[in-house]
Amino acid sequence: MGNSIGGRKKAKVMKIDGTVFKLRTPVRSMEVVQDYPGHVLLESEAVKHFGIRAKPLQPHQELKPKKVYFLVELPSLPSEEKACRRARSAINMSAKDRLECLMLSRRSVSDLSILKSTNAAASDGPGATRVKLRLPKAEVMKLMEESKDEDEAAEKIIHFYMENAR
Repeated sequence: MGNSIGGRKKAKVMKIDGTVFKLRTPVRSMEVVQDYPGHVLLESEAVKHFGIRAKPLQPHQELKPKKVYFLVELPSLPSEEKACRRARSAINMSAKDRLECLMLSRRSVSDLSILKSTNAAASDGPGATRVKLRLPKAEVMKLMEESKDEDEAAEKIIHFYMENAR
């Protein structure tokens, strides 16, 4: 309960697995790290303040008494053998078109119901609905030639679509 002379002159170093060892100061960072290749020392206060962006101690830097340090392994860099690959698509679209496609693909159900009501107003009459199809031009020409009139061609086109949609 009285005054004590002297004091703790040890620094604590904690490994990633939670084990702690104490070192008498003065000791340099490189002396600690030499037994652990690929590891660095981080100050606990720097980790608390900066998190993952904390800078490791320099090799010549001395550990301070009564401080806690973390001994962590540096992440390995990707090997130079693996070259970065870029995915290329055969579809040539502008950035604006890609953004529009992305926006269309992420629409919610409420957006689609609004779209449906506006399309219903644009229909040609009661019970009629407009449909956009992408068919090969040669197939359309073939169906037109085989038909007597436009109505029969339209029926064949829809029949063709229904068969291929399954």
